[in-house]
Amino acid sequence: MIQDTEASFLDQIRRHYRDSSGDPPFVPGRTPILPSGAVLDEDDRMALVEAAMNLRIAAGRTARKFESAFAKVVGCGRAHLTNSGSSANLLAISALTSPQLGERRLRPGDEVITAATGFPTTVNPILQNGLVPVFVDVDLETYNATPDRIEAAIGPRTRAIILAHTLGNPFQVAEVAELARKHDMWLIEDNCDAVGSLYRGRPTGSFGELSTASFYPAHHITMGEGGCVAVSNPKLARIVESFRDWGRDCWCEPGEDNRCLKRFDYQLGTLPLGYDHKYTFSHVGYNLKSTDLQAALGLTQLAKLPAFGEARRRNWRYLREGLADLDEFMMLPVPTPDSDPSWFGFLLTLRPESGLQRRDLLNFLEARRIGTRQLFGGNLTRHPAYADQKFRVSGELTNSDIITTQTFWLGVYPGITQQMADYMIESLHEFVQEHLRAPATVALRS
Repeated sequence: MIQDTEASFLDQIRRHYRDSSGDPPFVPGRTPILPSGAVLDEDDRMALVEAAMNLRIAAGRTARKFESAFAKVVGCGRAHLTNSGSSANLLAISALTSPQLGERRLRPGDEVITAATGFPTTVNPILQNGLVPVFVDVDLETYNATPDRIEAAIGPRTRAIILAHTLGNPFQVAEVAELARKHDMWLIEDNCDAVGSLYRGRPTGSFGELSTASFYPAHHITMGEGGCVAVSNPKLARIVESFRDWGRDCWCEPGEDNRCLKRFDYQLGTLPLGYDHKYTFSHVGYNLKSTDLQAALGLTQLAKLPAFGEARRRNWRYLREGLADLDEFMMLPVPTPDSDPSWFGFLLTLRPESGLQRRDLLNFLEARRIGTRQLFGGNLTRHPAYADQKFRVSGELTNSDIITTQTFWLGVYPGITQQMADYMIESLHEFVQEHLRAPATVALRS
């Protein structure tokens, strides 16, 4: 009887979705063109409703199922679901400070190389763990740090590298991984903007000892909020799980007891023999778990990842072809050689000699309801948050400064239609034409 009632209710929800779904027609200048956003369908809605009806409100069976499926997509042995991509980065860095890693553990004052241009949550966990960021500049075509810049930044206390695949465009991750091995350093891939991207035929996120992902609505798939740490080394995987789950030594699932079959037989630290293993802590950890509600949505989204990736690639190519004739005014993005990016956005950098002003262009586009974003924080060393923080800069940050003043990006996410892309292309051409006409108008007035 209860099952029949649930099935009837789910059918009503499904019919309601079908009756109310469907986007209104696109109206240039009136319909917002978002730079990013979630693409959700009937399956996503039904997964969330069913999980809610069954009150799967903590991390459980569905979370474990998602972790297993995501690990296979990334090409790693294990994946640990967490509450955000930012938390995933915090867990990845924190795991490398574990005493269980012996001489390879990161200690306060050790250096971690990262790119100066990006999002702060790639950098903040370095500082939050008492480590020292070493900032390097990026390439102006791919917007990624390069192996030569990274190698030049290595000092006596440099122990790790954490880099993001910028807007889905892989950095030369195989070469950087080899460099890390050569110098006995850890490599963390911030894969939050690049899930589904490939480098030399391998998924990004599978090259470093650890990689992270984000499932915020702007990203390739969404849980609303959520993130993941992917790792192949079983010891590291166990450490990540401990840091995520309060720092506990026990590995039982929530609600589970005595998986190890010796719950009251351990003697750890200075605790008495037999102290309950469920309440024994080996790390100063956090509670950064996610829920089955989020994982239920993640599973339906994950099934659509290949289609989402193809839509992103198609939209990116369409913009690249449509804007090719504006190359003398703005630098067009270039995929890293040997890569197949699942693009997060379409980056453009106004050439200084063009005379175009980014502020004017962004105001022009936003007035037409075309959403834009800058390359996150640009040169992070220029932000007030880091004014009193200890860090080191390797070389000049010339390109990072250019990005801070000249760069922005447009959306390519699967919700972008060809009509929207045509309007973006048309609008950029119109702005450039207005700029070219401006000198003649001034001369006429004088």
